[in-house]
Amino acid sequence: MSFPRPKLTRKKEKTGPMSKYEAVFYDFDGTLADSIPVIMACFHMAYERVFGFCDRSDEDLMSYIGKPLESTFEMHGPELCKTLTDTYLDINEKMLREDAIDLFPGVMEDLLYLKSLGIRQGIMTSKREDSCMTTVRLKGMEEIFDAYVFKEDSRKHKPDAEPLIVAAEKIGTDDPSKILYVGDALPDLLCARNAGAGFALVDWSLMELGDEVNDPKIYKIKALRDISCIIREGEL
Repeated sequence: MSFPRPKLTRKKEKTGPMSKYEAVFYDFDGTLADSIPVIMACFHMAYERVFGFCDRSDEDLMSYIGKPLESTFEMHGPELCKTLTDTYLDINEKMLREDAIDLFPGVMEDLLYLKSLGIRQGIMTSKREDSCMTTVRLKGMEEIFDAYVFKEDSRKHKPDAEPLIVAAEKIGTDDPSKILYVGDALPDLLCARNAGAGFALVDWSLMELGDEVNDPKIYKIKALRDISCIIREGEL
């Protein structure tokens, strides 16, 4: 006589909250660093040094923030673009060495808090490495970040997806959707969207995003520590 075998059931192991993001990358200017006033001053000073005046509006110049520096000046042709770019860098680098840029309030504390949770963090910016790292070192931020992507690291730049593809490679994945990108400007949002990455908009943005800001897929954060809720798939 045979008896039916009892059905074996495997106990489910308890797991912690999972996240679809493996790392957080930040834009630098206007997101971590309150550098837009310095950038605008450098734009004006570069024009005044080269031409003797600046006839471009602040609104026009602001629209180029977040893109490579050369894109601001390319309308003047290759030779003047190089002259204006070199002049801007000369002015800007002197100001950076003098520690003219502050971090936004709470940024350092929140970055350290997120690091204490084991969240991998990086910077992905259109700035040159030397310019960005001058401020990073002056603020004592080197140990916070696990990876960096600078202008020199990609052939194409925001709003193209390539910089976030490079960022994904830096953390050991070929899938940019594993990245949450945090920024303040339209090129940041479009870069994340083009790469299939997540995007979080900082509450202190000074940039014009238009109707794009109403995209329901965008996370809106009032402080960087809010990212811990996104990573843990909790409520903001």
